[in-house]
Amino acid sequence: MARTARDAHIPSIGTLDRGAGNLSRQLAQALREAVRQGDIQPGDALPSTRVLAASLQIARGTAIEAYEQLIAEGFLESKGGAGTRVAQALAEAPAPDRPRAARGVRRWHATEPGLPEPAAAFAQIAREFRPLPPVPFAISVPAGMTAPGEAWRRLGNRLRARGPGAPAGYADPLGALPLREAIAAYVRKSRSVRCEPGQVIVTSGTQQGLFLACQVLLGPRDEAWVENPAYRGVTALLESTGHRDTIARVPVDEEGIDVEAGIRMAPHARAAFVTPSHQYPLGMPMSMARRNALLAWARKSNAWIVEDDYDSELRYQGYPFPSLQGLAPERVVYLGTFSKILFPSLRLGYVIAPDDLVDAFCGARVLMDRHPPNADQHVLAAFMTEGHLERHIRKVRNVYADHRAHLMTTLDALLPRDLAWLEPGDQGMHVVLWLATGMDDRALVEQAAKAGVAVRAVSPMYAPGTERPGLILGFGGFSEAQMTEATRRLAAVIAEAAKLLKPPKPPRRKRALEST
Repeated sequence: MARTARDAHIPSIGTLDRGAGNLSRQLAQALREAVRQGDIQPGDALPSTRVLAASLQIARGTAIEAYEQLIAEGFLESKGGAGTRVAQALAEAPAPDRPRAARGVRRWHATEPGLPEPAAAFAQIAREFRPLPPVPFAISVPAGMTAPGEAWRRLGNRLRARGPGAPAGYADPLGALPLREAIAAYVRKSRSVRCEPGQVIVTSGTQQGLFLACQVLLGPRDEAWVENPAYRGVTALLESTGHRDTIARVPVDEEGIDVEAGIRMAPHARAAFVTPSHQYPLGMPMSMARRNALLAWARKSNAWIVEDDYDSELRYQGYPFPSLQGLAPERVVYLGTFSKILFPSLRLGYVIAPDDLVDAFCGARVLMDRHPPNADQHVLAAFMTEGHLERHIRKVRNVYADHRAHLMTTLDALLPRDLAWLEPGDQGMHVVLWLATGMDDRALVEQAAKAGVAVRAVSPMYAPGTERPGLILGFGGFSEAQMTEATRRLAAVIAEAAKLLKPPKPPRRKRALEST
């Protein structure tokens, strides 16, 4: 199929060596190499000879001579009124010794010699975080019926076109003040967070907030507590920033993180990364006794607590749990995001830092990406201050409560309890489905994908040697019919995997004939 034509920019040509003579031959060879390397692709339009000659500061006749030579060789083709293009026939027979990657970009493998040591680790992270297809049970796919809708579009059109969200120069690294004011008011009311707008740093989602916290709070040899199991984004981040050997994987139980175990493992840790309102991935809240113990340790050790308050709005029985930050704002760095409750592509979250740390977070932010994109900040600020966010959250909570109940009922009906069972919980956008001992949840993820079902494995979220097999199933963006069909497919995959766990029954012996 012919590619859509586009103007070609050929930076690899560079400059020609006038001292070597025969500029048309040099230009022809440079264009051949550009085609072979994928800098220009079959079907691409080339600059006119006049434009090319002017950019290279050569005579137009030299450019014409080079083009004519390549047309004669079949590298280029020229049609009346359509200009000169790279020959489409070249797409049908790429050189066997130089396979061309998609879109002309060479895909380097982390195992290639000469690459930096961190490359393999980052390549592995890229594979782990590859987005799931938008089919059941991909996590964090918002339901179409819960999209912000007309109010968001109206505010966006107004503010991006001629309001404060219109294009401008560099902005405050902390984020747009109207949004920081709206966030401070929102978390004070909904999450019992104690803060002022000057403590709010707008981020590109929670992952950036976690990265900033690692940069600000941890020195090269400082230890950090991380829950076991934990969000893989936290452990991968610490491992990739030089803390692989200083992570203390502290177990969790039905009350949340085991503070006494953490003190035994790393009493002098500088930070603890926790999810107290809704432990990820298991879902239980941290008890008040554990919260008090964690705060007492932080005060005594002069340590910091990083509170990831994800999915806190989505509790389906009772009110959302209050934040840990509200109990000790001087020791807690609070992270929140709008990705789950609105839509992931928004890429807006926030850090609420203790007063003493605001400048440090601001400085780390400047070095990362200067400041967040401006337009959507003003749209979100207006969406919040005009009351749309609270109404939206109520709507989302009702829709997702129904989705969750349907999924849990379907799983209970289709999966035998000896093969798979649900972790209790009453909030969030996913459920944890535990698998029978001995099942390989990573292999099961691959088999489910072949059946058109998207799930994530639980075992990679545990410290090595403590793994439990299980699956994470998101239910946000799928209809009841979609989830029912996907559950049937998943049940079949699990049943097939279970056959490998059961030893074959011995053959039945035939009864010997009695002698007469």
